[in-house]
Amino acid sequence: MALALSEFADRLSSVFPVMAREFARHYMGDFYSEKITLPQFLVLEFLFLNGESKMKDLAHAMHVSTAGMTGIVDRIVRDGYVVRVFDPEDRRIIKIKLTPQGTGLVKRINAQRRKMVMDLFSKISEAERENYLRIVTKIKDELLKTYALNTHT
Repeated sequence: MALALSEFADRLSSVFPVMAREFARHYMGDFYSEKITLPQFLVLEFLFLNGESKMKDLAHAMHVSTAGMTGIVDRIVRDGYVVRVFDPEDRRIIKIKLTPQGTGLVKRINAQRRKMVMDLFSKISEAERENYLRIVTKIKDELLKTYALNTHT
């Protein structure tokens, strides 16, 4: 018997909060042990993947104001994870760059995250993992497409 879309939505809505809570609980444990917040880690991970960035580009990527980004960056500068670098041609332009300590932190947390995913998904078959990945990738693509359309209108 086919599952009605409304029932699918109801059942999925009961599963998502549990998944989100448990993933967050695990991640927050990793962040707590490293003494870092999720927004701070997201900035570090962005810099890890994209290289040094201007403050305004970081703020845009994280969907926060430049002032909000300044607060986040101040704390990770204080903790030695990033440094501010002034553009030699225009000192008004400030770039944020990962330090070796920041790179190490991102690598440690990513390794912990990878281990958690591997432990969790080792309990289901390879075919189920492939199917799950295909579906969540499609959902991610739809979310990004919808978000991009809604932000450029």
